[in-house]
Amino acid sequence: MREIVLDTETTGLDPKSGHRIIEIGCIELINHVPTDDTYWRYVNPERDVPDEAFAIHGLSGKFLSNKPVFSDIVDTFMDFIANDPLIIHNADFDLSFINFELVAVGRAELKRDRAVDTMIMAREKYPGSPASLDALCKRFDIDNSHRSFHGALKDARLLADVYLELIGGRQHGFDLEKISQSSPVPPITTREKPVQISRSRPLTRKEIINHKKFLKKISSPIWDS
Repeated sequence: MREIVLDTETTGLDPKSGHRIIEIGCIELINHVPTDDTYWRYVNPERDVPDEAFAIHGLSGKFLSNKPVFSDIVDTFMDFIANDPLIIHNADFDLSFINFELVAVGRAELKRDRAVDTMIMAREKYPGSPASLDALCKRFDIDNSHRSFHGALKDARLLADVYLELIGGRQHGFDLEKISQSSPVPPITTREKPVQISRSRPLTRKEIINHKKFLKKISSPIWDS
């Protein structure tokens, strides 16, 4: 099963207000396990980057000015995600920007039902608890110390780990090598036959008579001597 973990960075909060995508990061999952196949592009938004957005992701308008516009990368982006499910944290946000860009270049929108929203998953699993990516990394003990700035590919990698935790795919401390080294091996036991103690007293006359009667019932008994 192939899934795509997807994240974007933008110039603001609403594409209808003129804000645009400036970075896209995707990671391929096969059977919920990240592969080495990724998609990562900076995008020229053809506008300025507000200070409040720069403070989050650290991407300036000057840095992005020589990057490709969305129409230049749309083919490679669509080829990478194909028709596979999309794993997105706060899917409505990212899809609104992606679909705005797709419509602007004459492409069909991505359907909402192909997206798995990890924020909704977290809120359902842990009602009343914070459901941000940082909060979930803390909950699952996922190292996000390198996340001084948001980054689409960096956040997609973190989200892949969070998603695996949310679906119950990771078992903390389940290490076969450690178990084999640390767990005591039970000793092999054998069942010993009870020792037959030799008879110390002689046979009685009655026992001898009964024994001879028993031997007459057997053809050529080996005990008859």
